[in-house]
Amino acid sequence: MIEVSNEAYTKLIQKATTEDNHVFRLGVTGGGCGGMEYLFAYNNTVYQDDIIIDWGRIKFRVDPMSAPYLEGMTIHWETNGLNEQFLFHNPKETYRCGCGVSVGF
Repeated sequence: MIEVSNEAYTKLIQKATTEDNHVFRLGVTGGGCGGMEYLFAYNNTVYQDDIIIDWGRIKFRVDPMSAPYLEGMTIHWETNGLNEQFLFHNPKETYRCGCGVSVGF
């Protein structure tokens, strides 16, 4: 369902170990100038209908409404000078706004 690059996986493990939380919430939510935004955060809430994606030392929880939008997505880690961030490459996106936060499907 979701792929994680080697660099992103390493960074996720580092961040998860620092926060002592190895579960991340991943999804989409309404908002931004383009209609939808990705949701990516440490997870402490468990919902019975969550889809659990197990990547060994880390896990993702995805709500059933978000799952179709995330199918085939790859999470990458990018370092550009002093800036570092996770990037989502999603073949289902039809556009991304100029600010890079909002997406459309």
